Amino acid sequence: MPRYCSPWHYFFDTLKKSGYNLARMPFDIILAPEAVDDLKRLKAHVRAAVRTALETHLRHEPDKASKRLRGLRRPQYRLRVDDIRVFYDVSGTTVEILAIVSKSEAESWLAQFGSPA
Repeated sequence: MPRYCSPWHYFFDTLKKSGYNLARMPFDIILAPEAVDDLKRLKAHVRAAVRTALETHLRHEPDKASKRLRGLRRPQYRLRVDDIRVFYDVSGTTVEILAIVSKSEAESWLAQFGSPA
């Protein structure tokens, strides 16, 4: 610890470097019934990767973790997980997963279920 720093300064500086943010508030992640069905259809290793990505990227900062979709009111965001696309909306402190589809099905899903702005 440097001489000029108080113990608290050192503590908060260490937290900052560790990637932990005291101001983070966890978001609730809710899967729509269709998204649950989509998740069940995936192979086990892909399903595990998607679950890990949802927890890692969407639990604390869902609006910064992925791409904001332009020209659409719903879904608002898309998260890429390997060859899978997760479409979701953020409302308050809730993340609603609308669909989990393969990359090849993503464009047709958006054309069918996306709501233009």
